[in-house]
Amino acid sequence: MAKGKYKKWLEPDNLTKLEGWARDGLKDTQIADNMGINVSTLYTWKNRYSEINETLKKGKEVVDYEIENSLISTMKKHTLTTTQYKMVKKDEFKLKAEREEFMNIYKFDHPEASKNEILIATAKGVEVYEKIPIIRTVTEVDPNISAMIFWLKARRPDVFRDQTFKKLNEAQARKAIAEANISEAQLKSLKEEDDPDNRTVIVDDISKLKELRDHEDSTDKQGD
Repeated sequence: MAKGKYKKWLEPDNLTKLEGWARDGLKDTQIADNMGINVSTLYTWKNRYSEINETLKKGKEVVDYEIENSLISTMKKHTLTTTQYKMVKKDEFKLKAEREEFMNIYKFDHPEASKNEILIATAKGVEVYEKIPIIRTVTEVDPNISAMIFWLKARRPDVFRDQTFKKLNEAQARKAIAEANISEAQLKSLKEEDDPDNRTVIVDDISKLKELRDHEDSTDKQGD
């Protein structure tokens, strides 16, 4: 571990920087890389120095709250305002006034600046054109159903749990039972076909039918 290097990150300005990185959504590996240390060193510092740990935690919580608020806003009916702008040249009087104001401020901040330097700075610092709104559109946006479903599943899983897998399992169970019943019926049918007592004999005249009956009667008497 970099000895003494942690002290730098306990300073207020650097703690603010850490909070900003966390608020921007950077992962610990990315934050460690920005700090010039290994992520394992960052984990050690978080465990050892509460200032670093609390700062990173605070930054990440801000991001979580911002995302949560954004998600909540999409679940409600709201209005969305969009504005179209047009670039137009400033009024000559207005442009002159802005340039004079800029030059006075620049002279005060740069007392050693030459007249030419002041003019150049003014030309760069004061825009000739300005952006003005020409069309403003207000649109009503319906609630985001997908966001609502996600929120309810996450917040109330006991009530709004996903039924997809449950229905799929029930359908598969019904299919398995149906297939088992069909297989059982087919097996029973095969057994009945193999049983000689269930065979069907077709005779084409009365005499053969009489012979068949006489044979069956004699077989029964022998059995007795």
